[in-house]
Amino acid sequence: MTAAPAGLLADDAIAAPVRAPGATIAGTGHYLPPGRMTNADLEQTMDTSDTWIRERTGIRERRIAGPGETTASMAVEAAHLALADAGRTPADIDLCLVATCTPDQLLPSAAAFVAERLGLRGGALDVGAACAGFVYALVSASAMIGMGGIRAALVIGSETLSRIVDFSDRSTGMLFGDGAGAVVVCPTRDGAPGERPPVPGGLLAWDLGCDGTATGILGIPAGGSRLPTSAETVAAGLHTIRMDGPEVYRRAVRAVVESVNVTLARGGVTPDQVDVFIPHQANARIIDAVLPRLGIAEGRTISNIGEYGNTSAASIPIALSEAQRSGRLHDGDLVLMTGFGAGMTWASALLRWSSTGA
Repeated sequence: MTAAPAGLLADDAIAAPVRAPGATIAGTGHYLPPGRMTNADLEQTMDTSDTWIRERTGIRERRIAGPGETTASMAVEAAHLALADAGRTPADIDLCLVATCTPDQLLPSAAAFVAERLGLRGGALDVGAACAGFVYALVSASAMIGMGGIRAALVIGSETLSRIVDFSDRSTGMLFGDGAGAVVVCPTRDGAPGERPPVPGGLLAWDLGCDGTATGILGIPAGGSRLPTSAETVAAGLHTIRMDGPEVYRRAVRAVVESVNVTLARGGVTPDQVDVFIPHQANARIIDAVLPRLGIAEGRTISNIGEYGNTSAASIPIALSEAQRSGRLHDGDLVLMTGFGAGMTWASALLRWSSTGA
């Protein structure tokens, strides 16, 4: 990476606390399609091996959406679980944000299909920030809740990346999988008179960014207004993910370290105070590279890339939901999330976990 992302380490960016007060996660849920593609399966379609894939990515298998499953349908499954966990119904939801780079179709949004299936009547839109999309959406929902007028928001990350991957391409075909994760975000409550005060929870600090000079290192070249679909683009295979792996690795490690440090500084928190670290599950080597640079212990880090691969915007909410269900999250825990993806986008968020504050 030849230059730091503009403004990422500016003194004023660190010194000024940036908060969306009054919003906390009230429930989580995730959905993983039953279909599996193992490394042994990939040995049949590309020049690779189970050992080669594990050593370079940490991935053993990935989930694959079945016939009839889409980004929206998986999002709905995850949303139902998050709503139940939060003790809410679709009637309580005033906002639905779906982070995805694989919508059911270009128009309308995946969020529109989710809203239709859940019976939502509030605002609904997609957030397109690739693998950083869930944190972008979480920050956006929290900010809107902080402005008032929203009782609860659904924030979902959902992807069917198997539909845009060339499984004969060794640089990308082994990396990606499908799945969805969802959270319900609500205004933080103070507790009723005479009631034991809830643990104060919610978003404490965040950092969002994008280095547009890196748009060429990861993306799908055709299918948009820049290069519309044609017989030629289809024949050239320009509708599947293309990636410069080494350059993505270099930029991702630096962006994550800098973004996390900015977020922790804004929140007045040191790395050793972080109880649970949930990085985007892109590659085990990236996670291994950032931990010593950040000073966060491996034992406090959530990693499920071996089972699911890179699920883009879905990876962080899936990991968060699994962490909650396995008992890894406790009231008062400081939870740090960070993602990076095509664009090149990055996003980090620090929150205090609370099971009683919403």
